Amino acid sequence: MIIAVGCDHGGFPLKDTVIETVRKAGHDVLDLGAFDDSPTDYPDYAEKVGRAVQRKEADRGIIICGSGVGASVAANKMRGIRAGLCHDTYSAHQCVEHDDANVLAFGARIIGPEVAVEIVQAFLRAEFSGEKRHLRRVAKIAAIEQKELDN
Repeated sequence: MIIAVGCDHGGFPLKDTVIETVRKAGHDVLDLGAFDDSPTDYPDYAEKVGRAVQRKEADRGIIICGSGVGASVAANKMRGIRAGLCHDTYSAHQCVEHDDANVLAFGARIIGPEVAVEIVQAFLRAEFSGEKRHLRRVAKIAAIEQKELDN
């Protein structure tokens, strides 16, 4: 897979750890910044990662900010993006398996590098189950999204 990675200054301390973890898992990285710890705005990077997934330049994305909340909120505003805010391994694999999440969000001020590695590994290993109940629920999410676009 190709994994788009983006972060603001708050997420920057974990960015290299995330990229290294993705590569060690055998995937390619699309590094969308930030490229230093200068103050930046998380919506910019959430959008870059989301656009890469939308355009199929990346199969999945990972966004990191201080708490993960802002980045996940911003990414979830984008059509077809299902970003899971995960600070534990269960949520990281479950959001893919049940909700077909295509973006992982977390906060560098919430977790440390060791936990980040485990979360990223869980997210990357997970596959959407395709179970009928999960397909139905993801379709309902898409329908809500469409209603918003139609208004």
